[in-house]
Amino acid sequence: MTIRSGISGWRYPPWRGVFYPPKLPQRLELEYASRRLTSIEVNGSFYALQRPESYTSWVAETPDDFVFSVKGPRFVTHLKKLSDVRVPVANFFASGVLALGPKLGPILWQLPPNLGFDAGRLAAFFDLLPRSTAAAAQLSTEHDERLDGRAWTTTDADRPLRHVLEVRHASFEVPEFVELLRAHGIGLVIADAAGRWPVIEDVTADLVYIRLHGETELYASGYDDESLDRWAGKVRAWAAGGEPAGARTLSGPAAPSDGRDVFVYFDNDTKVRAPYDSLALAARLGLTPAQ
Repeated sequence: MTIRSGISGWRYPPWRGVFYPPKLPQRLELEYASRRLTSIEVNGSFYALQRPESYTSWVAETPDDFVFSVKGPRFVTHLKKLSDVRVPVANFFASGVLALGPKLGPILWQLPPNLGFDAGRLAAFFDLLPRSTAAAAQLSTEHDERLDGRAWTTTDADRPLRHVLEVRHASFEVPEFVELLRAHGIGLVIADAAGRWPVIEDVTADLVYIRLHGETELYASGYDDESLDRWAGKVRAWAAGGEPAGARTLSGPAAPSDGRDVFVYFDNDTKVRAPYDSLALAARLGLTPAQ
């Protein structure tokens, strides 16, 4: 059982001179953030395929116990809408994700607000996803010519690889969706987004993944003490293998568990709330970053 509190991304100009010390070089921002927080969600990979040298540099700049979650590309989720994506998924894994080695955490797949629930579409996508780093390395060899000369298709060790899904359409608010995730071992992202998107708190895998986008204003508003206390209580319950009182669930209880990994990422970045809210939650949970 591991609990991590972090942020989504780390390169934000408004953070400079506020969260980041004045005159801190941009190249040192990840090093600074990783010694105050316990995890970061890589979101640049959503917009474009990164390069292996980026991933290897991130490994070198962060403590040994640090973990990155990595966001899958919008080309797969938003443009292709999960259909006919074997090669794009292979390209994603060949872009250097596996270079993170033991610092590779869950893979996040975020669906667009205009994509509704389709059990067949989801099941086919879930069947494609590699469940170990060795399987991901094998799939990465199917990359197309765009990755020629810059592909990373090996892994230093065979480790389990976990995937989580964030949805943003009301049609997902049905028990069948939760049961499908459980059948495939895919984690459900619990997203708080100022009421914009569904809030579903069923546990569907051996981890709980939370994205906090802003309590009252999307990507902007912070979380007050009462809210952070409430989220800390929920995290403790999920981590202990239980369920918070009043959880917004659609299906029956999750399988019994002695404990679960919980990842919490703050995405309310525009007014520099994310890093401070993450630190405040970590303090409530007694989390200490590696140095």
